[in-house]
Amino acid sequence: MSVERFSLDANVFFYAIDATDESRHRRAMEVVERAALAHDCIVTLQVYGEFAATTRKGKMTIEDARAQIIDWQTLFTTVYPAPGSLSQAMDAVAQHNLSFWDAMLWSVAKDAGVTVLLSEDFQDGRELGGVCFRNPFSTGDPFRAPARTRLKQSEARKGT
Repeated sequence: MSVERFSLDANVFFYAIDATDESRHRRAMEVVERAALAHDCIVTLQVYGEFAATTRKGKMTIEDARAQIIDWQTLFTTVYPAPGSLSQAMDAVAQHNLSFWDAMLWSVAKDAGVTVLLSEDFQDGRELGGVCFRNPFSTGDPFRAPARTRLKQSEARKGT
């Protein structure tokens, strides 16, 4: 079992249902499946809201979007903003130059104990407040930390 806790951004779900970009579609389908079956992975309510809003732009009906979200909610625990999430997100906007909605996603995920957020919207490999951002569409396994990160974690456990 993974010691990391993952979360998926809405872009992963968008590509999972949109086959326009075939390689991203295949990768997103694989990421969603692996996240559901083999990893501790949560999804924020915001992500489902973004998915519903964006898919309404000609990708699917609201009924189809609702059915898809309900399916995903059977696979992933849905997490909600905590009372301090908004303030923490606004601090991240001011201090780290994140967009508001990216900061809100990060804040809620962080409060839920997420250690890895899979998204193409953040700087790949950046860490903020204990949450590492990984681009699931870049090369490599998004569920496996890069070698340099694994080495740092190993050294930290040894106290070196």
